[in-house]
Amino acid sequence: MKFFSTVVCILGMLILTQRAIAAEPTSLDNFVKSFSYETRKDMKCSGKELLALLIKNEAVLVDIRFPEEQQAWGAGFALKIPLNELPNRLNELPKDKIIVTACPHIDRSNIAMVYLRTQGYNSRYLVDGLVGLAELLRGDSARDFMENFNKKK
Repeated sequence: MKFFSTVVCILGMLILTQRAIAAEPTSLDNFVKSFSYETRKDMKCSGKELLALLIKNEAVLVDIRFPEEQQAWGAGFALKIPLNELPNRLNELPKDKIIVTACPHIDRSNIAMVYLRTQGYNSRYLVDGLVGLAELLRGDSARDFMENFNKKK
């Protein structure tokens, strides 16, 4: 079973890396009208997928929580742009990478993902939320990720 899970994960990574990164800006009406099963699948990113994309330098994690939440705790490797500042700070986001939005659960990250898609970004939301990511990055997993993440710099 573990082998099967690994194969599925690798295939998923191959599919993710073959998608076009930037998209044309669109209206919210057009985004909703063209919504499909493919869109639904493409707008999600698991914690494991995110870590693999970050190590390969193919994604940017954007923490869209309020500044006080970001100060209290968070991932040091995330770009910190509160949701209400996102429209004025789009110039900080690369168009050539997948933008993965995150909050503790998924409510605000969904809003940010939809907004970024309407602005022409290939954006996804972290389905596990920052709480799930924190759970994933414990002990050896955190050490291994940070070692690999820091190698790309």
